[in-house]
Amino acid sequence: MLGTTGLLAVLVGVILLARWTAGTFIAPPPSGVSAAQLERSLAAIPASDLRQVGRGSARAGIEAISAPALVGSGGKPEVLYVGAEFCPYCGAERWAIIVALSRFGTFSGLRTTRSAALDAYPSTPTFSFRGASYSSPYLDFVAVEGGQQPPNLSGEQAQLVDRYDISRAIPFVDFGNRSVLTGATYDPGVLQGSSWSSIASALRRPSSPQAQGILGSANEIGGAVCALTAGQPASACAA
Repeated sequence: MLGTTGLLAVLVGVILLARWTAGTFIAPPPSGVSAAQLERSLAAIPASDLRQVGRGSARAGIEAISAPALVGSGGKPEVLYVGAEFCPYCGAERWAIIVALSRFGTFSGLRTTRSAALDAYPSTPTFSFRGASYSSPYLDFVAVEGGQQPPNLSGEQAQLVDRYDISRAIPFVDFGNRSVLTGATYDPGVLQGSSWSSIASALRRPSSPQAQGILGSANEIGGAVCALTAGQPASACAA
């Protein structure tokens, strides 16, 4: 018969397993590397590498729409992201979103996590937007990130998803109501068996499968954002 200590250990193990398999376990980054350091590495990818990759292996997944402008705080155009931590496709696309948006502003509070262990592309290493913030003079980034459950949308956000994401697939990204993206734009399989650090290192090799997918997708996303910001800043949009 288990004593109090043994029972407590079992309960803790069950809770951790449930969080891990649901994809809501906040996984620690590699020893000696913080999530903030990883984000800075993604933000520092040279423009020349992005130009070299071009579209890479990313599909042309961003579609133009015609609707009243989606405006965020301070009258800036809003980029709305809808996803969930358990979703491997969201996990893959977050890498590209962070690379792209880091050219227009700064993330803070990002945390490392993995997608669900029992889903397709199990335990994909990625980041979470839950609890994170983003600052930019050019745009407002709003992330609605679910954990074990689908994301909890406001009425207006639900209307946008219903209108432009009929299949309710995630990730869903609305670029100021001028264009939308549904689903991952590259194969999440290129991240399987990798660590956060190894992926970040691979992005410095434009010919690597990870760079072809993530940087190619980041270029597609950057193009959609530049259409919102009237080509500003030039450092991000000139190419």
